[in-house]
Amino acid sequence: MKALVCILLLLETFVFVVQQQVDGGLNENEISQQISSEDGRQNPPQTDTLRAEASTDSQQYCDLGIPDIHAALRELTATVTEQKGNIRELTATVTEQKEKNRALETQLRDEMNKKNEEISNLTLGQVELRKENRDREIAFSAALLESGSGHIGPFTTEITITYRKVFTNIGNAYNPITGVFTAPLKGAYMFRTNVHGIGGTPATAEIYKNGKHVVMANANVPNNDLNSSNEVVLILEVGDVVYVRLWANRRLFDNDRNRNTFIGFLLFPLR
Repeated sequence: MKALVCILLLLETFVFVVQQQVDGGLNENEISQQISSEDGRQNPPQTDTLRAEASTDSQQYCDLGIPDIHAALRELTATVTEQKGNIRELTATVTEQKEKNRALETQLRDEMNKKNEEISNLTLGQVELRKENRDREIAFSAALLESGSGHIGPFTTEITITYRKVFTNIGNAYNPITGVFTAPLKGAYMFRTNVHGIGGTPATAEIYKNGKHVVMANANVPNNDLNSSNEVVLILEVGDVVYVRLWANRRLFDNDRNRNTFIGFLLFPLR
């Protein structure tokens, strides 16, 4: 703005000088003649002098109030260049941050996919585990008489007792028709038998595994009720059988109290 004012002042001074020449009808020769006719006592302004004074006044005004336009332009150029540099640095920083954000997003996405896969595998594993546990859920419990009351025995030979009143038969490994438990899995199993009779005839029964006796429950008193029990833990292979046999010349008595029982269950499987 100051540079523009300076230029306008210079133009105004030039116009003033020209106007003086036009209004006075003077030229350099006429000015010289007029100076001579007035005996040299009057000194009218000369064109070169006016022009020089106007130039000097304008230059002084510009020097006093208006900065150097070239210096201002140089300063402005330097400022713009500096700002461009700052913008480039800022752009580079933003670009770098975007790259970091993209890398972080990729990492998070990969981790989420991995976690989802782990959760999916865990869910499938839980399903398989539940299925496996269902296969391992083996337990039964049964009583001698399905209903009513009565005696079993005595017999002249040993017999396999059929416990017909089934309370529990998880895994269906116990057969209430034959009285035989068949192992569906290799593992450690626990079995227990209770015997009850009436005085006068002993009550004796044994737990058998694959045709061989293991433990016996025996009660023998001359009077009153007879009660006895025994239990055992057996390692069974798939297909092994366990059952209870009543001794010859022995007798059991039962009623709705279910005193003669046979139970068994899988403790844990074995590989």
